[in-house]
Amino acid sequence: MEFNFLEPIDIEIQSFLEQLSSQQLGSKVVFHNSEDLPDLSKIRVAIVGVLESRQDGTVTNLKNIRKDLYSLYPGNWETSIADLGNILPGHSQKDTYFAVQTVASALIKRKIIPVIIGGSQDLTYALYRAYDDLEQMVNLVAIDSKFDFGKESDTISATSYLTKIILDEPNNLFNFCNIGYQTYYNSQEEIDLVEKLFFDGYRLGDVCSNISIAEPVFRDADVVSLDLTSIKTSDSGNFSNFIPNGFSGKEICALARYAGLSDKVSLFGIFNHNDNFQESKLITQIIWYFIEGFHYRSNEYPFGSRDNYLKYIIPLDDQELVFYKSHKTERWWIEIPFLSTANTKLKKNTLLPCSHEEYLAACNHEIPERWWKAQRKNII
Repeated sequence: MEFNFLEPIDIEIQSFLEQLSSQQLGSKVVFHNSEDLPDLSKIRVAIVGVLESRQDGTVTNLKNIRKDLYSLYPGNWETSIADLGNILPGHSQKDTYFAVQTVASALIKRKIIPVIIGGSQDLTYALYRAYDDLEQMVNLVAIDSKFDFGKESDTISATSYLTKIILDEPNNLFNFCNIGYQTYYNSQEEIDLVEKLFFDGYRLGDVCSNISIAEPVFRDADVVSLDLTSIKTSDSGNFSNFIPNGFSGKEICALARYAGLSDKVSLFGIFNHNDNFQESKLITQIIWYFIEGFHYRSNEYPFGSRDNYLKYIIPLDDQELVFYKSHKTERWWIEIPFLSTANTKLKKNTLLPCSHEEYLAACNHEIPERWWKAQRKNII
């Protein structure tokens, strides 16, 4: 019943798929066509289109994206991918949210990662609500040039959805991180609010100069929401909304691969598509890199035996910082000591992903900022 909101892929796409060679991706994906849904028992990644466009006024056409994506060649993957078709606009915007939430939640419960394409970024709210029945806190990462705060009285939109996520009950948001914000697009009040809420923000220039600083952030994320306006126009082709500065095509694909590599990411959304030919091409490569990253997941989360990790203890003046380094991938984690067990939903956050550089900084008595913020949330 939860998949009744899905419309099969277009006849035009079905005809296009018949022309592909057996080596191309489209020949290795199962589709929701005019018949029933495909068998989902072995599916790990599901592509779902959303044709909702009332917020940004554009006509969302996903045909070009599908044609470009399925014309690509897969990597050395065990391809267990399904295209489940599209969610059509509901009678109201809330109806669309409900459909997106229902479909995403059903897929996550089956341990299938939904890749949501189309619509404006306010659909991130529906994706966040998909975790309501899972009894877990949610870490949200947005790749965006703006924080998307709005006034409490504002109608939810692509530029105000984060306020609704923060204020609405049940409040299951543990952490929010913005990757790629540009200061001149955000008021000082918004930047201060991010600090006050102990959220994280990484400026565009900092990420572009060292893109690997984003990897630990994705390793701790549940939902990744990509705003395509975070990509500069010269690479996206979005000339109707000119963006002089932003991520390059290469950088955004690297971030998508980090998201795919994360053992924890269970939902990936791509929003604010401008419906131009160049951007469609880029979206297909973003999806390709996410799927490739997924194929190379190391399955280090959740932690089992810590025998597979080397433990480092750094004594400070009034406490100890405990780091773990994986024998398998050489990635780092830092332990967060819990002062209270009142909120049992937070028990999964006892180990926070970090970088080798943060370990070296701790050796010089510099406490990692993300560790401090996570501990402050626990105290409060």
